[in-house]
Amino acid sequence: MNLTTEQKAIGKENFLAAIGSRDVRRSFLKGSSTLELASGKGIGGYYFKYGTIDKPVRIAILGTGDEGSVLIGGLNPKYIEVVAIADIRPYNQYRAFHGDCYSSSAAAVRPGLMKKYGWKTRQEANSHVKVYNDYRDLLNDAEQLGLEAVIIGLPLHLHAPAAIMAMRKGCHVLTEKLMGHSVANCKEMIRVAHENHRHLTVGHQRHYNILYDHATSLIKQNVLGDLHYIRAQWHRGNLPGNDSWQMPLPEGAKESDVKAGELYREYKDWTAEADRMRATIAKNDATIAAISARDDQTPALIDEAKRLSREKVMLAKDLVTLTKKIDQKRAQLSDFVLIQGGELGGVAYKSAKDYGYQDETRDDEGQTYQRPAIEELIRWRLWNRTGGGLMAELGSHQLDAASIFVAAAHGGKKQYPLSVSAAASRSLFSSIDRDVDDHVSAMYEYPAPGYDPDDELGKQRRITVAYSTINGNGFGGYGETVFGTKGTLLIETEKEACLYRTSAVNDKVRVAKSAGTNALDIVIDENGDPLSEAIGYQGVYATDVSRGYCEQIEHWAYCIRNNPEADPEKVDTSLDAAPVGEYNKNDPPKLLTRCRGEIALWDAVIALATNIASDLDETVPFDPAWFDGNSDVTPEAAWAEKLVERNENESDEDFAKRVEAFRQWHTPNLTRYA
Repeated sequence: MNLTTEQKAIGKENFLAAIGSRDVRRSFLKGSSTLELASGKGIGGYYFKYGTIDKPVRIAILGTGDEGSVLIGGLNPKYIEVVAIADIRPYNQYRAFHGDCYSSSAAAVRPGLMKKYGWKTRQEANSHVKVYNDYRDLLNDAEQLGLEAVIIGLPLHLHAPAAIMAMRKGCHVLTEKLMGHSVANCKEMIRVAHENHRHLTVGHQRHYNILYDHATSLIKQNVLGDLHYIRAQWHRGNLPGNDSWQMPLPEGAKESDVKAGELYREYKDWTAEADRMRATIAKNDATIAAISARDDQTPALIDEAKRLSREKVMLAKDLVTLTKKIDQKRAQLSDFVLIQGGELGGVAYKSAKDYGYQDETRDDEGQTYQRPAIEELIRWRLWNRTGGGLMAELGSHQLDAASIFVAAAHGGKKQYPLSVSAAASRSLFSSIDRDVDDHVSAMYEYPAPGYDPDDELGKQRRITVAYSTINGNGFGGYGETVFGTKGTLLIETEKEACLYRTSAVNDKVRVAKSAGTNALDIVIDENGDPLSEAIGYQGVYATDVSRGYCEQIEHWAYCIRNNPEADPEKVDTSLDAAPVGEYNKNDPPKLLTRCRGEIALWDAVIALATNIASDLDETVPFDPAWFDGNSDVTPEAAWAEKLVERNENESDEDFAKRVEAFRQWHTPNLTRYA
């Protein structure tokens, strides 16, 4: 929605007033102010019903790149003790400890282990955290390290092998989303978790985002009326030559690359700027000293000395910031060691190819593209072998939210999606330097309350979810808009929520019971509901709005401590959405995580089936067996022949054999990563 600043302010006020109203969550929110907060960042323990733990869980972090470093930013030392990390890139190892200082926003979400745990020097940090290159070497030392669990931030194709190995070594797992590279991988992970009695959690953090918890409450209590349409998007301004997924390569990796030399140019420019700053500071010091030594100091000279002193202080502060950026850039350039392998800082590294990444020569319409293994490593999101494209990296977040909202409309019971139609295109980027599309739009059908496939009218009762993810124009950013017959709910960037009475974006509202009934309605009121708004504000913004990373990791640690065998008999194991409503201190603690493997499998099925629908340009009906971790049926195996035909030369005499090989690869097999 294209809202003015004033309309957004009204929408935020309406949302807070709704959740703080007497008939929705007032007593729940007022209760939060009387409890000791478990979380180091906010009120997650109260909202999601977990408590403190006596001893932090000893973990290792496998993969400390962009998302692994975000997960480090979500750690609470009261719950988590990091004893080891593994990453084959020197740059990622550096960021794991020092954080990302390229911008203030990057530093906020990727602060690094040293800041998180208060370690003053890298030497001190190294006394607490052992550093590995290959995650497999770390997991082979799991017993020696005293590991209880691992967090996985590796590229997508490594989620399953790393998680399965970790669980077989006795470790609980929290892996970044998407859960697995294929539905078969996801089902293998679930089965290994059950066999080894380990908690398997997947990083769809909206399950632990307080705004989404409130939104679910509004939908479940029918404040929005009959839910019938959800619109979601993730739009980015990436363009050829300026693509966040096409990261620059270190010097010597590929001379003809679109970003060749970019890292070294920035390093030289920043170093030269730092030298100029030091020279200016030295010059200021000399001038100040000369003025101080003079016997004939005039007011003008004294003012000049003061000015130079102030300038020196500002320059010294800026120099500290710039020096950190230079050190980080030097670490990024250090990835050159992965081109051929070698020694760096006394540590032996293999080449990217030796770590399992692949060289490839690609030909398309007379063009040839040489991709070295290190490019597949650093730009893994661009390739089908290592990533899952826009739907895996972006769309799975929003489709997860849509599933939560649809479940809330059914009283909390998860609903199988009925079908997906999707279109994908390479509108902006070349087809030779990547596999992934740069535009995907999809349409999903879910059953609405009252849906009946056997009734002519009943089968029309559906909830439509429309999703788009594009490059080339970031207008609108990312978020979800939920349409009901009484109200419209808008959530943006996981941190802001607005509520309106359908399209009345200029009107303040309050929630009230309809005359003579207990049904809730959104009523336009020029004064709004100030008391409810204040209570709602206290329940959301009294502390920083968390995207959910911290709360998810805390609850995972709490479950490990209090249910170490991941015993499903201790709690309700249904796939229903978490209950909402009044807080009851006598409620049993939640000893299985809110996005365990069985739930995350749904998000993987939806995202990967969308890729199939766009690949084949066909509507794909969902099979409930795809969502069952105990079933061997997967969407990739079901559509094997068409997918192979789409991506291979069908005249090949071995076509049938290739179809069968593809089908077998996409059928769960617990010996695959033995």
